[in-house]
Amino acid sequence: MPLPESAAIAADLRTAMGKLTRRVKREDQMPQGQVAVLGELDRNGAMTTSELAAAQRVRPQSMARAVGLLMEQGLITRRAHPTDGRKSLVELSSAGRVLLEEERERRADWLARAIEAELTEEERELLARGIRLVERVASH
Repeated sequence: MPLPESAAIAADLRTAMGKLTRRVKREDQMPQGQVAVLGELDRNGAMTTSELAAAQRVRPQSMARAVGLLMEQGLITRRAHPTDGRKSLVELSSAGRVLLEEERERRADWLARAIEAELTEEERELLARGIRLVERVASH
């Protein structure tokens, strides 16, 4: 059982990180679900639609619709599965990679501007040290 102080810190950290994540995602210019699919493919490479659905915790039918929309926009491509002829793999197209990078840059730019506008130099240094602490906790 965690100490009450640790439990309170954990609750505050989770709440603050959730708010920050939701705020940063508002900078996206395409629907969050589509950005999430592109990000998944970028991090993990080519996947089947079923694998994508499982990774994103959505129904396969919902993922099939998202994949269809992304293909129509030229952001992903489909190719034959190398070992199972009944399956196909979807992967980022070069246009999808460019768009994903633009979304990520937009998020990072907003966050950098917010840090500059809201925090003093001392607070920025404190935040930088805090990031290392969060990374240690995340790797536990």
